[in-house]
Amino acid sequence: MFRTTQIAFSLILLAQFSFGQQVPSGVENIDFLTTFGSDSQKNYGDDDFTQVFFFVVPFDNSLPVYIRIFDPETGGKNDLSNHGFNTTTHFAVYGGNGAFSNEAAHDVNPSTGYTSGILMKEETFTSEPQYDNKWYTFGPFNPVEGEKSEKNNGYIFKIVISGKTGDDGNLYRMFLSSSAETNIPVEGGNAFTYEYSFRLKSESGTVTHLYPYIDEDVTSIEQHNFDFDGDGEFVLYSVSKNRHLSSTSGNGDWATDNHTIDPKERNTTLDFQILKKGNFDNDMVVYLVNQYNQPIPFFAIPIGGAPKFEYKVKVTKK
Repeated sequence: MFRTTQIAFSLILLAQFSFGQQVPSGVENIDFLTTFGSDSQKNYGDDDFTQVFFFVVPFDNSLPVYIRIFDPETGGKNDLSNHGFNTTTHFAVYGGNGAFSNEAAHDVNPSTGYTSGILMKEETFTSEPQYDNKWYTFGPFNPVEGEKSEKNNGYIFKIVISGKTGDDGNLYRMFLSSSAETNIPVEGGNAFTYEYSFRLKSESGTVTHLYPYIDEDVTSIEQHNFDFDGDGEFVLYSVSKNRHLSSTSGNGDWATDNHTIDPKERNTTLDFQILKKGNFDNDMVVYLVNQYNQPIPFFAIPIGGAPKFEYKVKVTKK
Protein backbone atom coordinates (compact mmCIF):
# COMPACT_ATOMS: atom_id res chain seq x y z
CA MET A 1 0.00 0.00 0.00
CA PHE A 2 1.29 3.47 -0.87
CA ARG A 3 2.28 5.41 2.22
CA THR A 4 0.94 8.95 2.14
CA THR A 5 3.40 9.79 4.89
CA GLN A 6 6.07 9.55 2.20
CA ILE A 7 5.51 13.19 1.31
CA ALA A 8 3.18 14.34 4.10
CA PHE A 9 5.81 15.78 6.41
CA SER A 10 7.76 17.31 3.57
CA LEU A 11 4.87 19.30 2.23
CA ILE A 12 4.22 20.86 5.62
CA LEU A 13 7.55 22.59 5.08
CA LEU A 14 6.53 24.19 1.78
CA ALA A 15 5.39 27.41 3.43
CA GLN A 16 9.03 28.35 3.93
CA PHE A 17 9.43 28.95 0.20
CA SER A 18 8.35 32.38 -1.05
CA PHE A 19 8.65 31.60 -4.75
CA GLY A 20 6.54 29.75 -7.29
CA GLN A 21 7.45 26.72 -9.25
CA GLN A 22 9.24 26.31 -12.53
CA VAL A 23 9.70 22.76 -13.75
CA PRO A 24 12.53 21.97 -14.11
CA SER A 25 13.66 24.45 -11.48
CA GLY A 26 16.80 26.52 -11.68
CA VAL A 27 18.42 24.64 -8.82
CA GLU A 28 18.10 21.33 -10.67
CA ASN A 29 20.06 22.68 -13.66
CA ILE A 30 18.07 20.64 -16.19
CA ASP A 31 17.47 21.97 -19.68
CA PHE A 32 14.02 20.57 -20.52
CA LEU A 33 11.48 17.89 -19.73
CA THR A 34 11.24 15.40 -22.59
CA THR A 35 8.41 13.28 -23.95
CA PHE A 36 8.85 11.37 -27.20
CA GLY A 37 6.22 10.27 -29.67
CA SER A 38 4.92 6.73 -29.16
CA ASP A 39 6.58 5.51 -32.38
CA SER A 40 10.05 6.46 -31.14
CA GLN A 41 12.85 4.06 -30.41
CA LYS A 42 13.38 3.85 -26.67
CA ASN A 43 17.11 4.45 -27.01
CA TYR A 44 16.27 8.04 -27.91
CA GLY A 45 15.90 8.48 -24.14
CA ASP A 46 12.25 7.91 -23.16
CA ASP A 47 11.24 4.49 -21.85
CA ASP A 48 7.44 4.87 -21.87
CA PHE A 49 6.52 8.10 -23.75
CA THR A 50 4.57 9.38 -20.72
CA GLN A 51 5.38 11.88 -17.99
CA VAL A 52 3.31 12.63 -14.88
CA PHE A 53 3.87 15.66 -12.63
CA PHE A 54 2.02 16.90 -9.55
CA PHE A 55 1.67 20.56 -8.52
CA VAL A 56 0.91 21.49 -4.92
CA VAL A 57 -1.04 24.65 -4.08
CA PRO A 58 -0.89 25.46 -0.34
CA PHE A 59 -4.16 25.67 1.57
CA ASP A 60 -3.58 29.34 2.39
CA ASN A 61 -3.61 30.30 -1.30
CA SER A 62 -7.16 31.25 -2.32
CA LEU A 63 -6.35 32.92 -5.64
CA PRO A 64 -6.73 31.21 -9.03
CA VAL A 65 -3.70 29.33 -10.34
CA TYR A 66 -2.50 28.44 -13.82
CA ILE A 67 -0.28 25.71 -15.23
CA ARG A 68 1.77 27.18 -18.06
CA ILE A 69 3.63 25.12 -20.66
CA PHE A 70 6.66 26.49 -22.50
CA ASP A 71 7.01 25.22 -26.09
CA PRO A 72 4.30 22.51 -25.97
CA GLU A 73 4.41 21.84 -29.72
CA THR A 74 6.88 19.52 -31.46
CA GLY A 75 8.40 21.09 -34.51
CA GLY A 76 10.54 24.07 -33.75
CA LYS A 77 13.59 25.50 -32.08
CA ASN A 78 13.99 23.22 -29.07
CA ASP A 79 12.59 19.89 -30.25
CA LEU A 80 14.34 16.81 -31.63
CA SER A 81 13.43 15.85 -35.20
CA ASN A 82 13.80 12.38 -36.64
CA HIS A 83 13.49 12.69 -40.44
CA GLY A 84 10.89 15.46 -40.24
CA PHE A 85 8.47 16.39 -37.46
CA ASN A 86 5.39 14.15 -37.21
CA THR A 87 4.70 13.95 -33.47
CA THR A 88 1.51 14.58 -31.48
CA THR A 89 1.68 15.32 -27.75
CA HIS A 90 -1.29 15.35 -25.38
CA PHE A 91 -1.31 17.47 -22.17
CA ALA A 92 -4.09 16.85 -19.62
CA VAL A 93 -4.67 18.46 -16.19
CA TYR A 94 -6.57 16.53 -13.49
CA GLY A 95 -7.95 17.53 -10.10
CA GLY A 96 -10.51 16.23 -7.64
CA ASN A 97 -10.64 12.94 -5.76
CA GLY A 98 -8.12 10.39 -6.96
CA ALA A 99 -5.95 12.77 -8.96
CA PHE A 100 -3.08 12.07 -6.57
CA SER A 101 -4.31 9.51 -4.04
CA ASN A 102 -4.91 6.79 -6.63
CA GLU A 103 -1.81 4.55 -6.44
CA ALA A 104 -1.77 4.10 -10.23
CA ALA A 105 -0.89 7.81 -10.54
CA HIS A 106 2.49 7.09 -8.91
CA ASP A 107 3.41 4.22 -11.22
CA VAL A 108 6.88 4.63 -12.73
CA ASN A 109 5.66 2.60 -15.72
CA PRO A 110 2.20 4.07 -16.37
CA SER A 111 -0.19 1.61 -17.96
CA THR A 112 -3.74 1.95 -16.61
CA GLY A 113 -5.41 4.12 -13.99
CA TYR A 114 -2.85 6.92 -13.96
CA THR A 115 -5.33 9.37 -15.54
CA SER A 116 -7.40 9.19 -12.36
CA GLY A 117 -9.31 12.17 -10.97
CA ILE A 118 -11.45 14.76 -12.74
CA LEU A 119 -10.21 15.95 -16.13
CA MET A 120 -9.97 19.74 -15.87
CA LYS A 121 -8.33 20.79 -19.14
CA GLU A 122 -6.63 19.05 -22.06
CA GLU A 123 -4.98 20.01 -25.31
CA THR A 124 -3.19 18.15 -28.10
CA PHE A 125 -0.27 19.77 -29.92
CA THR A 126 1.48 18.92 -33.16
CA SER A 127 3.80 21.48 -34.80
CA GLU A 128 1.81 24.72 -34.33
CA PRO A 129 4.28 27.59 -34.98
CA GLN A 130 2.38 29.96 -32.65
CA TYR A 131 3.50 27.85 -29.67
CA ASP A 132 7.10 27.30 -30.78
CA ASN A 133 9.37 28.66 -28.03
CA LYS A 134 6.31 30.34 -26.45
CA TRP A 135 3.97 29.74 -23.52
CA TYR A 136 0.55 28.07 -23.48
CA THR A 137 -1.64 28.46 -20.38
CA PHE A 138 -4.07 26.01 -18.75
CA GLY A 139 -6.51 27.59 -16.31
CA PRO A 140 -7.67 29.40 -14.31
CA PHE A 141 -8.09 26.75 -11.65
CA ASN A 142 -9.65 27.37 -8.27
CA PRO A 143 -7.22 25.77 -5.79
CA VAL A 144 -10.08 23.77 -4.24
CA GLU A 145 -10.52 22.02 -7.60
CA GLY A 146 -7.33 20.10 -6.85
CA GLU A 147 -7.38 17.02 -4.66
CA LYS A 148 -7.49 18.10 -1.03
CA SER A 149 -4.91 16.50 1.21
CA GLU A 150 -4.67 17.52 4.86
CA LYS A 151 -1.48 15.52 5.32
CA ASN A 152 0.10 17.18 2.30
CA ASN A 153 -0.98 20.63 3.41
CA GLY A 154 -2.40 21.61 0.05
CA TYR A 155 -4.45 20.94 -3.05
CA ILE A 156 -2.82 18.76 -5.69
CA PHE A 157 -3.20 19.04 -9.46
CA LYS A 158 -1.81 16.39 -11.79
CA ILE A 159 -0.63 16.90 -15.36
CA VAL A 160 -0.12 13.94 -17.68
CA ILE A 161 1.97 14.41 -20.84
CA SER A 162 1.71 11.65 -23.44
CA GLY A 163 3.43 11.15 -26.76
CA LYS A 164 0.56 9.91 -28.92
CA THR A 165 2.06 9.53 -32.38
CA GLY A 166 5.32 10.15 -34.21
CA ASP A 167 8.98 9.58 -33.40
CA ASP A 168 10.26 13.04 -32.41
CA GLY A 169 11.24 14.43 -29.04
CA ASN A 170 9.07 17.14 -27.49
CA LEU A 171 11.14 19.36 -25.18
CA TYR A 172 9.20 21.67 -22.87
CA ARG A 173 9.07 23.33 -19.45
CA MET A 174 6.22 24.11 -17.03
CA PHE A 175 5.39 26.75 -14.47
CA LEU A 176 2.80 26.97 -11.67
CA SER A 177 1.71 30.60 -11.86
CA SER A 178 -0.77 33.02 -10.33
CA SER A 179 -1.09 34.78 -13.72
CA ALA A 180 -2.33 33.62 -17.11
CA GLU A 181 -0.04 35.96 -19.04
CA THR A 182 3.30 35.67 -17.30
CA ASN A 183 5.13 33.55 -14.72
CA ILE A 184 4.23 34.95 -11.31
CA PRO A 185 5.05 32.69 -8.35
CA VAL A 186 2.44 30.87 -6.30
CA GLU A 187 3.90 31.35 -2.86
CA GLY A 188 4.78 28.05 -1.20
CA GLY A 189 4.07 26.03 -4.35
CA ASN A 190 6.11 23.07 -5.44
CA ALA A 191 6.06 20.22 -7.93
CA PHE A 192 7.12 16.59 -7.85
CA THR A 193 7.27 13.48 -9.98
CA TYR A 194 8.04 9.81 -9.46
CA GLU A 195 9.72 9.13 -12.80
CA TYR A 196 11.75 11.96 -14.27
CA SER A 197 12.29 12.19 -18.06
CA PHE A 198 14.54 15.10 -18.99
CA ARG A 199 17.34 16.51 -21.12
CA LEU A 200 20.68 17.24 -19.54
CA LYS A 201 22.58 20.41 -20.27
CA SER A 202 24.63 19.78 -23.39
CA GLU A 203 27.92 21.24 -22.10
CA SER A 204 30.61 19.03 -20.63
CA GLY A 205 31.26 19.61 -16.93
CA THR A 206 27.72 20.69 -16.02
CA VAL A 207 26.12 19.29 -12.85
CA THR A 208 22.45 18.31 -12.63
CA HIS A 209 20.74 17.89 -9.25
CA LEU A 210 17.82 15.55 -8.46
CA TYR A 211 16.16 16.00 -5.07
CA PRO A 212 14.23 12.98 -3.72
CA TYR A 213 12.65 13.33 -0.30
CA ILE A 214 13.21 10.43 2.11
CA ASP A 215 10.49 9.90 4.70
CA GLU A 216 10.77 8.35 8.14
CA ASP A 217 9.89 4.81 6.99
CA VAL A 218 12.59 4.39 4.35
CA THR A 219 15.52 2.11 5.21
CA SER A 220 16.93 1.59 1.70
CA ILE A 221 16.50 2.89 -1.82
CA GLU A 222 16.98 1.37 -5.24
CA GLN A 223 18.12 3.74 -7.96
CA HIS A 224 17.19 3.21 -11.64
CA ASN A 225 18.43 5.25 -14.60
CA PHE A 226 17.83 4.71 -18.31
CA ASP A 227 19.77 5.64 -21.46
CA PHE A 228 22.45 7.78 -19.81
CA ASP A 229 24.82 6.84 -22.65
CA GLY A 230 27.72 6.58 -20.22
CA ASP A 231 27.80 10.37 -20.19
CA GLY A 232 29.70 10.92 -16.92
CA GLU A 233 29.11 10.06 -13.27
CA PHE A 234 26.03 9.64 -11.07
CA VAL A 235 26.85 10.42 -7.41
CA LEU A 236 24.85 10.69 -4.19
CA TYR A 237 25.21 13.33 -1.49
CA SER A 238 23.25 13.62 1.76
CA VAL A 239 23.73 14.64 5.38
CA SER A 240 25.71 11.41 5.89
CA LYS A 241 26.92 10.47 2.39
CA ASN A 242 29.67 12.32 0.58
CA ARG A 243 29.94 11.46 -3.11
CA HIS A 244 28.71 7.86 -3.10
CA LEU A 245 28.92 6.51 -6.64
CA SER A 246 25.81 5.11 -8.37
CA SER A 247 25.58 2.86 -11.41
CA THR A 248 25.15 4.52 -14.80
CA SER A 249 23.38 3.15 -17.87
CA GLY A 250 24.53 2.95 -21.47
CA ASN A 251 22.62 3.48 -24.69
CA GLY A 252 19.05 2.18 -24.44
CA ASP A 253 19.53 0.15 -21.26
CA TRP A 254 18.84 0.41 -17.54
CA ALA A 255 21.29 0.57 -14.64
CA THR A 256 20.33 0.04 -11.02
CA ASP A 257 21.90 -0.12 -7.58
CA ASN A 258 20.99 0.07 -3.90
CA HIS A 259 21.82 2.45 -1.09
CA THR A 260 21.16 1.94 2.61
CA ILE A 261 19.44 4.87 4.29
CA ASP A 262 21.07 6.07 7.47
CA PRO A 263 18.69 7.15 10.27
CA LYS A 264 20.06 10.69 9.88
CA GLU A 265 18.83 10.73 6.27
CA ARG A 266 15.19 10.10 7.13
CA ASN A 267 12.93 13.14 6.81
CA THR A 268 15.59 14.85 4.68
CA THR A 269 16.31 15.45 1.01
CA LEU A 270 19.01 13.59 -0.92
CA ASP A 271 21.02 15.15 -3.72
CA PHE A 272 21.71 12.87 -6.68
CA GLN A 273 24.18 14.70 -8.90
CA ILE A 274 24.79 13.92 -12.55
CA LEU A 275 28.28 15.05 -13.60
CA LYS A 276 28.21 15.34 -17.39
CA LYS A 277 31.19 14.30 -19.48
CA GLY A 278 30.22 14.80 -23.12
CA ASN A 279 29.37 17.80 -25.26
CA PHE A 280 26.14 16.49 -26.77
CA ASP A 281 22.39 16.45 -26.16
CA ASN A 282 21.35 13.62 -23.86
CA ASP A 283 17.82 12.60 -22.82
CA MET A 284 17.41 10.15 -19.94
CA VAL A 285 15.03 8.76 -17.29
CA VAL A 286 15.51 8.32 -13.51
CA TYR A 287 13.37 6.86 -10.74
CA LEU A 288 13.80 5.55 -7.17
CA VAL A 289 11.91 3.02 -5.08
CA ASN A 290 12.13 2.22 -1.38
CA GLN A 291 12.49 -1.18 0.30
CA TYR A 292 8.77 -1.86 -0.33
CA ASN A 293 9.22 -1.14 -4.06
CA GLN A 294 7.20 2.05 -3.63
CA PRO A 295 8.25 5.05 -5.76
CA ILE A 296 9.96 8.01 -4.08
CA PRO A 297 9.13 11.57 -5.23
CA PHE A 298 11.63 13.99 -6.74
CA PHE A 299 10.83 17.60 -5.81
CA ALA A 300 11.65 20.53 -8.07
CA ILE A 301 12.60 22.55 -4.98
CA PRO A 302 14.40 20.45 -2.33
CA ILE A 303 12.36 20.10 0.85
CA GLY A 304 14.34 21.63 3.69
CA GLY A 305 16.98 22.78 1.22
CA ALA A 306 19.78 20.87 -0.46
CA PRO A 307 21.53 18.54 2.01
CA LYS A 308 24.86 19.45 3.53
CA PHE A 309 27.21 16.65 4.45
CA GLU A 310 27.93 16.64 8.18
CA TYR A 311 31.67 16.29 8.49
CA LYS A 312 32.91 14.58 11.63
CA VAL A 313 35.85 16.27 13.25
CA LYS A 314 38.03 13.93 15.21
CA VAL A 315 39.67 15.52 18.22
CA THR A 316 42.63 13.84 19.84
CA LYS A 317 44.11 14.75 23.19
CA LYS A 318 47.85 14.98 23.65
